[in-house]
Amino acid sequence: MTEQQKTALVTGANKGIGHEIAAGLGALGWRVGVGARDAERRETAVAKLRAAGVDAFGVPLDVTDDTSVTAAAALIEDLAGHLDALVNNAGVTGGMAQTPTTADLATVREAVETNVIGVIRVTNAMLPLLRRAPSPRIVNVSSSVGSLTRQTTPGAEMGPVAVAYSPSKTFLNGVTVQYARELQGTNILINLACPGYCATDLNGFQGHRTPQQGAATAIRLATLPDDGPTGRFFDDDGEVPW
Repeated sequence: MTEQQKTALVTGANKGIGHEIAAGLGALGWRVGVGARDAERRETAVAKLRAAGVDAFGVPLDVTDDTSVTAAAALIEDLAGHLDALVNNAGVTGGMAQTPTTADLATVREAVETNVIGVIRVTNAMLPLLRRAPSPRIVNVSSSVGSLTRQTTPGAEMGPVAVAYSPSKTFLNGVTVQYARELQGTNILINLACPGYCATDLNGFQGHRTPQQGAATAIRLATLPDDGPTGRFFDDDGEVPW
């Protein structure tokens, strides 16, 4: 690895949108850590990326486990010594059509634990490595269903009522704003990316966008110039309302 080469960690990168984010950053010459829980799927993804010319390496990572996240940070420190971009992509649906009145509370907790607390856990563990980079970036993958404005706009296409997934993304949006406030005045830029409704196994491949299309906004935010925005929410069309 040369001194000029940038290093990124993408969580949930063994498949779908996360894999395409890793591929896109790799195509730009970045070294990319493929964060994933399942060892076989992780190594398969790394092999696929390497076959495409990406400088990829596997990072065993369960975002809900403190020990796993600490070990992941130590691995990246040993391999790279710093981190230029963290893309918090790993997430669960929590049941895309679960109404509040019929909610399984364990499922709601799982969505919050993975989609929100997991992001905080990973971000805090990686911050020392990010602070060593000249232009560090954090991208949290959210969704337009986390936008309160869009959810309350008559006629907006927001999909089924989902008391676990949608509010977890609203929560993530709020957490990201708080990070931006705390990190104001530093060189760390943190933003939210909405990939759109992509065909992935999380939704039974029902989306109308490809994972590669869904990865584009996250890649752009991970490579923002130093005068780029922070604490904002974007999709392909521009800024998403809160």
